[in-house]
Amino acid sequence: MAFAGKWETESQEGYDAFCKLLSIPDDVIAKGRDYKMVTEITQDGNTFTWTQLYPANAKVANTFSVDKEADMETIGGKKFKATVHMDGGKLSVNFPNYHHTSEIVGGKLIETSTSGAVVFKRTSKKI
Repeated sequence: MAFAGKWETESQEGYDAFCKLLSIPDDVIAKGRDYKMVTEITQDGNTFTWTQLYPANAKVANTFSVDKEADMETIGGKKFKATVHMDGGKLSVNFPNYHHTSEIVGGKLIETSTSGAVVFKRTSKKI
């Protein structure tokens, strides 16, 4: 249940390079650069609902159960099927263009997205 709660972005590394890799337009990158994204996570055993609130009231919510294929959606609206795994308290999933992990370290939510040599790391605090 460590993931459950409301989290707000505290810092991010590699944001611009990662967004460019995903072909996000420069004006959208600029709007999101300093945005304090809020992530709401509910957890019931191995089932999670992971909701991210973006600028301009955009919202993406994905519900999944660990080790079971689920229908997922990206912020760009791309729908895909994925299986989220948990290993040592770390959630991991393959999105269409990158690998994503989430873990709680020192009371912070650490999300890392990797595609080739490009790494985006977001650290969020509980609010």
